[in-house]
Amino acid sequence: MLLRRAGLVGIALYCLVPFYWMVVSSFRRTSDIYDKSPVPVPWSLENYAAVFADGMGFGRALGNSLLVASVTTVVTLLVGTMTAYALARLTFRGKNLILALIIAVSMFPGALLIVPLLKLFTTIGWINTYQAMIVPSMSFALPLTVWNLTVFFRQLPLELEQAAMIDGCTAFAAFRRVLLPLAAPGVFTTAIIAFICTWNEFIIAVTMVNDQATQTATVRIAQFTGAAKFDTPFGTQMAAGVLVTIPLVVLVLFFQRRIVAGLTAGALK
Repeated sequence: MLLRRAGLVGIALYCLVPFYWMVVSSFRRTSDIYDKSPVPVPWSLENYAAVFADGMGFGRALGNSLLVASVTTVVTLLVGTMTAYALARLTFRGKNLILALIIAVSMFPGALLIVPLLKLFTTIGWINTYQAMIVPSMSFALPLTVWNLTVFFRQLPLELEQAAMIDGCTAFAAFRRVLLPLAAPGVFTTAIIAFICTWNEFIIAVTMVNDQATQTATVRIAQFTGAAKFDTPFGTQMAAGVLVTIPLVVLVLFFQRRIVAGLTAGALK
């Protein structure tokens, strides 16, 4: 038991110490950024002021990240939920092959898709647009959504739909009024995962968008410049990193019960 607790403490420290150091560094003055003390002396807000300084465009970038992540999550859930329901309930030849292909798509490294996507989006005029980030993000979030929700729908008894249709519901009405509320923990958990993945996405955004007005927060942080040409503003980047991370931490802490319920649904069956 003692060894297990020590292991849990070690894992927690391994995960939290980098975030702690990022927070501490964000409150250091630029002249103290290489200080190794566990707390900043003195505390300073100059990095946070620099993040929202004129010309940085970080506030607009946060709005762009929220827009891209929200649209991607909503569209992914709409398409993925109906696809997962069809794969869970319909019987047809090649269904398992389709599921295998769906999960295989999510295993492709994003870097391999950069060149063909860049060529395609240049041809159709999608460079420096929101859809150039939303559509590729969906290609990574959708397979995970379909795979997770297919498992949830398979766990729900078929008799529930049959009883609803006997009472006068159509197949879609039975899905919407009976099955979807029961699968809500899985849908909610999948939505959180899709949102976090899209919010943190970098490689697609930095490749497809070079207009500051359309860039997301992760790209703007990477393009922060210091006082000199080769000066890296570590303190400003740490402050921006804290601001980008806080919404995700709040989201997970606020909905942690639903997330755990979704991840453990069906575990006792």
